[in-house]
Amino acid sequence: MKLRVLGCSGSIAAGSRTTSFLLDDDVLIDAGTGVGDLTLAELSRIDHIAVSHSHIDHVLGIPLLADSVMRLRLERPHFTPIRVYGLTATLEALRRHLFNDVLWPDFTRLPTPERPILEFVPIECGQRLHIGSRFVEVLPAVHTVPAVGYAVETPSGWWVYTGDTGPNPGLWGRLSTLGNIAQLVIETAFSDDELELALVSRHLSPTLLGHELNRLEPGTPLAITHVKPGELSAVLGQIAALGFPHPVRALATGDRFSF
Repeated sequence: MKLRVLGCSGSIAAGSRTTSFLLDDDVLIDAGTGVGDLTLAELSRIDHIAVSHSHIDHVLGIPLLADSVMRLRLERPHFTPIRVYGLTATLEALRRHLFNDVLWPDFTRLPTPERPILEFVPIECGQRLHIGSRFVEVLPAVHTVPAVGYAVETPSGWWVYTGDTGPNPGLWGRLSTLGNIAQLVIETAFSDDELELALVSRHLSPTLLGHELNRLEPGTPLAITHVKPGELSAVLGQIAALGFPHPVRALATGDRFSF
């Protein structure tokens, strides 16, 4: 499996894109501002979008993508909608607050209700999905809105993305039995200087991350994501001071991995 980091920032600034990961060329995990760096041809090849939660930094690429590729997909000999996977509460939030014909047209009914460009697929935590050619497990997350993470099976082991989450005992219980983890992508949105804000908003800071990683098998490759713009140096310095027994890197937009 090839992974391309389209965005991994907690918000926007010059050079910062919000969360989106492209698996091979047909699956998005979240759809933040980084989706806009894809060419039209690349956008047209996306058949599946797995959404972690409803916050705008993770979903705003979906309506714009649908608008951009509708004509190209309709011209295919065998038309299929783009499948959007999410918790029932997440999909309902998208219907009510985004695809509501006020903020954006309802592309789950356009260009016609019989042939919409988007199809919403409800999922549940713990469910195993077959997305394209991949097996994907839905993982628990603890956030201010209903949220999940994802584990994707690859030839090298599991690629795990926590989504936005605060302290999350359920995640570590599952990871302990999942098997070999090729890479764990875990958020650390704030530095410890904003620990209270991290707790209130159900994100992680380096100290909270350290508590979480006590349950992780030493040597597991870690990739830090969702750091707020301007916070990266502080976050990495505080993580280094904790002395994790894991190789740690910060993701950057444009990173590519093979698993």
